[in-house]
Formats: sequence, C-alpha cells, structure tokens
Amino acid sequence: MSGERKIIFLIVVLAVFAAEARNLNDKLMNRPYADLRAWHLGFSVGMQFQDIDFSHTGEATYDGTTWYMEQPSISPGFCVNALVDFRLSRFFNLRFSPGLYFGSREIKMIESTGQETASQTLKSTYVVVPIDLKFSGLRYRNSRPYISAGLMPAFDIAKKRSNLLELTTADCYLTVGLGCDFYLPYFKFIPEIKFCFGLADVLRHDRPDLEEDPMSYRFTQSIKRAHSSMVVLTFYFE
Repeated sequence: MSGERKIIFLIVVLAVFAAEARNLNDKLMNRPYADLRAWHLGFSVGMQFQDIDFSHTGEATYDGTTWYMEQPSISPGFCVNALVDFRLSRFFNLRFSPGLYFGSREIKMIESTGQETASQTLKSTYVVVPIDLKFSGLRYRNSRPYISAGLMPAFDIAKKRSNLLELTTADCYLTVGLGCDFYLPYFKFIPEIKFCFGLADVLRHDRPDLEEDPMSYRFTQSIKRAHSSMVVLTFYFE
C-alpha cells in the first residue's frame, strides 16, 4: 500500500471511529462544564508521516553526471506528546504539546540517464514543541469540531553519522490542523489530523567530511535546498 493510500485509509478509519463515539454518547450531555476551565492537561499518541521535497541545481558534477533525489514512499512513524491547553475565550484556546517524533525517510538518488542509482535511509528522533491556536465551533451534544494553526519548532536528537546526505538538527514547521472534541463521561477524546510544512532548508550543504570523497559529495552538490513536511494523525486524551 502506497503512502498516500495509507493516509486516506487512516482518515477513513478515524472518521468511522469518531462517528461511533458520537453515536454512543449523544444521548447524555457529558462533562457540560469542561470547556469553562481555565486550563486542561492531557497527552496524545499517534502516527506521523515524514516527507521531504528537493530542489535541484541541475548542474553536472565533476564526472559529467546530473543527479536527482526523491523520496519514493512514505513510512509511518510513532509520536507521543504531552498537552497543556489554556482557555482564551469561548471559541479560542492556546495549546502547547511538547513531544517526541520517531521516524525515517528512504531517499533514492537517481542519475539523469537512469543507469545508476543509490539510496539512503535518514532516521530521525525529533523533540517538537508545537504551539497552536485552536478555534472551536459550537458544541453539538457531545462533539465539537475545531481547526488549528501554529508553529512547531523541531530538533533532531538522533545520533549523527557520516552519510551521503545529512540533514540539519533544527527545523520549524507551519502547522494547520483539524479535529473534533468528543466528550466522554470521564475525559475528552480528540482525534486530530495536522499538516506540517517546513520553513527552513534542512540539507546540510557544508560537508568537510566529504571533501576527500567527491563520489559521495556529488549528491549534496546536486541539491539546491530541501524542505521537510509531515502529516500527523494524533489521538488526544484530555
């Protein structure tokens, strides 16, 4: 199953699960005063799918070849977060959800004629500090949809090693999310899907460790910049 189909499948499963949760709890008004509290604590678990977009120089390397990089497939990773939610007004909340994202990306390196290829797996362990402004709609029985937007600084703490391609340790993502609060008898269950767009060039261009190895350095030379992105499917318990 391709990465795109996996994401579509997960969204469908999420929608079915959410519909069932709403049907089971619509008859009684659960936690009617939950949204009046000044702040909430919670946690989340979920999956995230990392992608990377390359912009190429198009220039031939020392041996006359032109190389292009791509990520042919998307593999799911695991994420876990804490949650602190502050009530700003009836419709707006400010959320902090620091956590850890574990994932990997398989990069394929293709020579312009297609006669020569190479590949590399980029593993990462991100410490993320998302800050989101949450705008909620009106509550209908035991459900309340919302949208969110914010920034997510991310720092890769995975042990670095000498690779053909190497990413920087820091990035910052612009995030847009949508989800729904489901009010259960003892807590809120909140499924959410979030789209994260990297703002920085994450490729490490300065590679003194490869200066004596032009066969490896040619891959970095072929790339003008690289931007990371993520799709995050999260289940909050608040």
